[in-house]
Amino acid sequence: MGNIPQEHKFPPLFSKEHQLMTHESPVRIEKNKKQLSIGVAKETIMQENRVALVPNSVKHLVLQGHRVFITAGAGEKSNFSDLNYSDAGAEIVAENKEVYKADIIIKTAPPTIEEIDFFTRDQLLISPIQITMVTKAYLEKLKQKRVIAIAMEYMQSEDYSFPVVQIMSEIAGVVAILTAAEYLSNSPESRKVLLGGISGVPPAKVVILGAGIVAEHATKTALALGASVRIFDDDINRIMKLQTRIGQQLHTSTINPVYLEYQLLSADVLIASIHSPSGRSPMIVTEEMVCKMKPGAVIIDVSIDQGGCIETSRLTTHDKPVFTKHGVVHYCVPNIPSKVSRTASIAISNILTPIIIKAGTMNSYELLLFQNAGLRNGVYTYKGSITNKYLAESFGMKHTDLDLLLTYGM
Repeated sequence: MGNIPQEHKFPPLFSKEHQLMTHESPVRIEKNKKQLSIGVAKETIMQENRVALVPNSVKHLVLQGHRVFITAGAGEKSNFSDLNYSDAGAEIVAENKEVYKADIIIKTAPPTIEEIDFFTRDQLLISPIQITMVTKAYLEKLKQKRVIAIAMEYMQSEDYSFPVVQIMSEIAGVVAILTAAEYLSNSPESRKVLLGGISGVPPAKVVILGAGIVAEHATKTALALGASVRIFDDDINRIMKLQTRIGQQLHTSTINPVYLEYQLLSADVLIASIHSPSGRSPMIVTEEMVCKMKPGAVIIDVSIDQGGCIETSRLTTHDKPVFTKHGVVHYCVPNIPSKVSRTASIAISNILTPIIIKAGTMNSYELLLFQNAGLRNGVYTYKGSITNKYLAESFGMKHTDLDLLLTYGM
């Protein structure tokens, strides 16, 4: 640094001259925090094993002055006991209908139309939406209760990513490979082979359809276990980004049916992770291709929640996760993260807790939404109005722009 002119030099920190100078003094500004009640219900549908808030998050919210109500047994499938929640400061209630009296309702499965009957007016609901299950009567109930409903899978971050979808996709990618390794070696129809190679024995071959987040984490896991990986996607930019994130050159290809069939002939595992931005997943692998795969090979169709992109796929459950067709083991469970429900619950809770805390610092939900474009992107009903254009048009209902409603409300 250059010399500072004498007239611009600062007096020594503890000199008398410094002590006589006027200094800025920080003033603590207390924000008006609103005490909120948060309800966490026990999930009863769709084999949902996750819970929306974990005990550590509950403790954080309670220390912020909020009250958390949770149905007895809500966390058991994620290995969180009622005692864990009670120690964290939650108030345990016997039935779900008691939880639905809270200001904010958060769920890892959408509420049923019967559950909405227990809601009160002007509540905030954060849950998945499951568009394929939504009916006009369902939306009318939410309108009637004037619920502010936010679909957690459509909430965006400042970088326009979808944090809940992203973190669940990361889990699905890892679990898909671990599940494939399990059935490749341990099911009655399996090939009885190890996913990764050992000295003198070549590794299993994994074919992955898609180059998104699921594929990225499936690839990382498969490579870490020593498997040989082939990746197919029609978007060259996605393939390039995937290779950059993995940090090495990968065996990749566009989705060419002839070359894909050639690779499937010797594949031990097929992971299907191609999703459509709207509607059904494209059908990529035909039944004829499946017939030519090795006996005991394993298919994990992560795209099954959109119908699947394997012609032989059909919906399975966590209770009965696999079936065998043409000698190939199929795993087609739509809610893969629920298989590791404790990890998935912590991930969801980490995303939702800061949002709830921020809601407590606002005077109204309107202000919360007004200042957070990412949350607005997930809103589909707002105080008696349908704000999601796609849903409104699907059922011939009136659509109202959320920005106009918020501006008018402010």
